[in-house]
Order: sequence, then structure tokens, then C-alpha cells
Amino acid sequence: MRTHSTAQLIGGRSHQCDATATYTHENRRAYVLLDGIGSDEDIQSWTRTTARRLARAAARSGALEGLQQIHAARAAEVAEAGWYGRDMPMAVAVVAVTEPGKPLHIAWCGDARAYLLPARGSQVRCLTTDHNMRQMLIDMGVEPGPYSRNRVTSYLGDTSATAPLGSVTTRATGRLILASDGAYEPLEDADVKLSDYLTGRPHKAARTFVDAAIIHGGPRADNATALVADLD
Repeated sequence: MRTHSTAQLIGGRSHQCDATATYTHENRRAYVLLDGIGSDEDIQSWTRTTARRLARAAARSGALEGLQQIHAARAAEVAEAGWYGRDMPMAVAVVAVTEPGKPLHIAWCGDARAYLLPARGSQVRCLTTDHNMRQMLIDMGVEPGPYSRNRVTSYLGDTSATAPLGSVTTRATGRLILASDGAYEPLEDADVKLSDYLTGRPHKAARTFVDAAIIHGGPRADNATALVADLD
């Protein structure tokens, strides 16, 4: 029986610029989700290719190490392009790596998220902290404006000195969920329990999650993507 699945809906966007990938190397499995910044064919193509590259790098080297490799490679490409680098496709990313007998390792940049549902009937726990202006203002004790979450403060290839890469480890039990902001934000805004949309097998849970996101997102719904993986 398959232990992971991805579901995507395009929402009100012109292109689906979220992408997911998985890769296994010597019993180490990487799960990746990228959320492209913008909406066009170039971004769509780049996020799909980069998601696969990140999954391979993370499965071979680890979650944070793989993310650092792909981030550094993109930053070098942006720097080499000079003025034109600002128009190159970019994306936020989250990657999770599992390995038998070891903790779950998560790494990310931007506001794509990883959640863990420890057991059936429990509440979803967010494992990541958003790298966006909204979270920055909250951390400063300032009330964030309604659009502050739309401005990310870290992404793959970000050449600013202050752009963070986050990482965390936790017990590798339960159900892992990777989600783009188009999937989790409408549900959070509707003040519903995310766990209510994550029941059943991974395929059903992923589809239910993004279906609900698009419904709650309304006519301006974003790309919605969820990857659901059962870890035990």
C-alpha cells in the first residue's frame, strides 16, 4: 500500500507553479514541496525541475544540507546573471527526510510548511516557522498588516545576507504533511481544524485538504498543493 500521495489544484492562477518530488537513496527518503513565486510557464518548469533536484540532494546529503546545496547553486546563478537575475524564477521550499531509526529532519526557506499529525484523533502540529514579513513583524511585537504574509523573507537563491534557512528535527511518527500557502492559509483563515481534512489514506487526505482550501479560498484562490506521507 502506498504510504504517500500528493494532490494539487490550480485555483485562480494561470499556471500551477507548486511542485513536489520524492527520492530515496540508501533507505533515506526525501519529500519536497516547492511553491513558485509568480505564475508563468518558466516558473512552472523551473519549480518542477528544482523539486526533483532538491529531493535527490536531500536524500543523499540530508534535509538541511540538500537545501543549502540547491540554495547556493541558485544564488550563484542569480549572481552570474547580474541585473537580469531579478527576473529569474524563484520559489520557497520545504523538504523532509526520513531514515529508519532516526528522527524526522525538516528544512525550509520561505512560507511553505511542514506539519505533523502524531496520531489519529490528535491535533496537527506545525513544524516550521514562516519566513515572511508577517512573522517578522509578530516577532518584533508589531501588529502585522493584512498583506504582510505575502512578502517572503527567504527563498531559494535569495542572495540577501539576512535570508534564513530553517531546520528542525522531531520524532518520526504519525502523518507528515507538506503544504503550500495556498493550501493552508484558506483553512487557517476559516478557523477550521486542519486535522479534519487529513483523514483516510494519504491520497484521500491530500485531495480533501486541497479541495477544502480552494473552496475556502474563493474566486482568488491560489495554487493549492499538499503532500501527505505516513511515517509509521
